[in-house]
Amino acid sequence: MSSLSSLSPPCPDAPGRPLPAPSSMAGRPLRLALCLSPLLIAAVWGLTNRSLLHEGVTRLARAEPAWLLAAGGFTCLTWVVAACMRQGAVPDRLPPGLLLASQFAAGAANHALPAGLGAHAVTVRFLRTRGVPLERATASIALYSVAKSGAKTVVLIGFLLSSSAWRRLGELVPDGVVLIPVAAVLTSMGVATAVVRPLRRPVTGMVRSAFTDARTVHARPARVLALWGGATAMPLVQACVLACTGEALGLGLSWGTVIFAYLAAGTAGGAVPVPGGVAVDAALVITLVAFGSPVAVATATVIGYRVLTDWIPLLPGALVLSAMIRAKVL
Repeated sequence: MSSLSSLSPPCPDAPGRPLPAPSSMAGRPLRLALCLSPLLIAAVWGLTNRSLLHEGVTRLARAEPAWLLAAGGFTCLTWVVAACMRQGAVPDRLPPGLLLASQFAAGAANHALPAGLGAHAVTVRFLRTRGVPLERATASIALYSVAKSGAKTVVLIGFLLSSSAWRRLGELVPDGVVLIPVAAVLTSMGVATAVVRPLRRPVTGMVRSAFTDARTVHARPARVLALWGGATAMPLVQACVLACTGEALGLGLSWGTVIFAYLAAGTAGGAVPVPGGVAVDAALVITLVAFGSPVAVATATVIGYRVLTDWIPLLPGALVLSAMIRAKVL
């Protein structure tokens, strides 16, 4: 009996031999897919648009390096501004270094999901690991989104009142045929939220947390400055990346015109929920051409803008995302 027991395989439930947690084993493929999906999407886009990518890269290779360096500086500034906004949207004190790293990683995740959902998902996960409850973390995303869209609208209205260039943007305004299905989708979403009973409790809890945190945040001047100051600066900093890229490629438009074009195109293209900002890029090319830029130069400028803001940071952003997931920061 002793010889038979020595030859038998050890019992998997024997003490001293802990098994890996099923949840961690099941979560590994999901984490791997999350890290690799931005790279996969970028690779597919590059393969299907090889000629356009080649033209943009060729023009960028002949661009003025000083202006491209300035555009790169403004690109780095966008992550700082985003981190300030995220901190301003929650009353809790967040570690600045990890918060900045999470926003850099969120840029890579944003390529996998439309309408900024990738960045929001990374931020919610980061807040949860810092001890922020789920309802309050979700409420901070709502407050961040409201501040971002509200401040951008104010900046756009300011440019509309101070410039006559808006008269040339009629072709970007969707007609009634396009607005009807959009309105129908929004209405159905509202009806579903109001009718489906399981959605009422989490939505009600999120709204309650949003109002509570909004009152707390707006009672602190530092949080107000971080949230609303960052929300106002964000579209301007992003537009400066585009303006510097245009200067490097000889776009031939003034900075005020380029900034206004960016704001108008972002408003028009942002209504289409596709990942990677494809709709915004298309609207931006149309807007720059409407303002008098040659089609080839406008296309190369938008490609250069996207290279600096998305493609170059994509690989390091995915690596940072993977490292933060392995370190259980996300």
